[in-house]
Amino acid sequence: MNSSKNNFYDIIIIGGGPSGLTAALYAARARYKVLLIEKGNFGGQISITSDVVNYPGIIQTSGSELSNTMRKQAENFGAEFLTSNVHSFDLTSETKTIKTDKGDYTAFGVIIATGANPKTIGFKGESEFRGRGVGYCATCDGEFFTGLDIFVIGGGFAAAEEALFLTTYAKSVKILVRKDKFRCADSVVEHLSKNEKIEIYYNTELLEAGGDGMLSFAKIKNNKTGETWEYNAEKGSTFGIFVFAGYDPATEMFKGIIDLNEQGYVITDINQKTNIDGVYAGGDVCIKPLRQVVTAVSDGAIAATSLEKYVSEQYDRLNLERTPIEVAKQSSNDTPTTINHSSKDDESQGFISDDIKRDLAPIFEKFESNITIKAYLDNGKPSEDVRNFLNEFKPLTNKINIEVIKETEGEYIPSMKFYNSSGEYTGVSFNALPGGHEFNSFILALYNAAGPGQPLESAVIEQIKSIEKKVNIKVIISLECTMCPDLVVASHRLALLNKNIEAQTFDVYYFPSFRDKYKIMSVPCLVLNDEIVEFGKKTIPELISIINEKIV
Repeated sequence: MNSSKNNFYDIIIIGGGPSGLTAALYAARARYKVLLIEKGNFGGQISITSDVVNYPGIIQTSGSELSNTMRKQAENFGAEFLTSNVHSFDLTSETKTIKTDKGDYTAFGVIIATGANPKTIGFKGESEFRGRGVGYCATCDGEFFTGLDIFVIGGGFAAAEEALFLTTYAKSVKILVRKDKFRCADSVVEHLSKNEKIEIYYNTELLEAGGDGMLSFAKIKNNKTGETWEYNAEKGSTFGIFVFAGYDPATEMFKGIIDLNEQGYVITDINQKTNIDGVYAGGDVCIKPLRQVVTAVSDGAIAATSLEKYVSEQYDRLNLERTPIEVAKQSSNDTPTTINHSSKDDESQGFISDDIKRDLAPIFEKFESNITIKAYLDNGKPSEDVRNFLNEFKPLTNKINIEVIKETEGEYIPSMKFYNSSGEYTGVSFNALPGGHEFNSFILALYNAAGPGQPLESAVIEQIKSIEKKVNIKVIISLECTMCPDLVVASHRLALLNKNIEAQTFDVYYFPSFRDKYKIMSVPCLVLNDEIVEFGKKTIPELISIINEKIV
């Protein structure tokens, strides 16, 4: 998609959650040319939900399976997908322009489906202990609290659902509900009350949490009686706090352009239209009484079908002939669908599906040079996982050479190091099985190392190249974490553009000693020069800023 003609679409969708995926499905099925842009992982918040049992027509599924099916449906009707950040746009002209890290794209119509992000609540110690006891994603971080007490803050469906999930790991789960009842169905509350591990405290708020490096105490208040009490972890132990207190809409970039309410949610009419002609919105980013997958997909369908009429009118008004896309056209996606980490348990299934192999082929064809992966392995189970993955990966292209090296002193095991066509170490190493959400990170590292790579603004490239300090970046992840890939990819970009920087990715499952060494209770964890520890996803500019500010 290099020419301006190829970069023109009938409809561009920003956001790849259930609403955006449904909009892509409906618009593509009507044979419009559709591009969906997602900065992270497709599926949105639902992709980290372990069990979905309230979606009509489906008895039970996982969030990732549901969202992957939605994406596949849209792809089958010809929708195209792009993984990239949107950094600016023009929505007020007749044709809308969306500017991304991978280039500019134009369309007659745009659907905003950027979703919402978990909300912090501001108790004392919340920011200081984020990643060291305070978390916002049970799927990502629940395992870190195996055998420990956990507090869940919130009174909505998400808090109830995640509290049930956390009983898989926790010794006990204490739910603090600010009001006198939950804001979800009585059947869900009844399910909570029957679980022996769960205690529910109504009219209760968390005032403070703290400790020496790790959480050791929490101060709690009954806001009805004024009574306060303190929880203390057993000596030498810790506990967890998971916050599920609602979401903040991801609309910061639209302020002053799209009409928003006081809370920042997009104002739409009954057809999901915003205040701008040709711009619609759907999903959790909108004002609505119920934020569930079923309402998100409804928004997406309404937005798409309403926008189709507008786009058709533009073709008629401009006297242009619309060429409907071919049904079942394959997407030219630069980033293939992720594979499931659990697939290694099924040897007959393998690590890489036929669909993903098909998506990888055009990516490998774009490589401008060969690249070598040197895998340092021993006879342990982690190395066996990586060895089996590489055996399946190797036949896919002759542009990637794979050398398996017996355990070497001083190397992390397992480890895969990337070397360029001149035999030079690129600074990128992958100390993990490239499964789950990290498969894309692995492929992008190869693509960026072998060229042509993802485009970056020249000013950002100069900032990266200007770093003269020696920097070792360790990004510690879990394969279930949806926020980890952003930081992994950002660290790889820095290493590939600056020889002073090394970027190493570690799966905490394979390197459990890192939990104690860096006091990790949440992922992603960023460690700079084995001294500076940060938590949470980071963009490339944010990572550059941390390096410049904190490394002497």
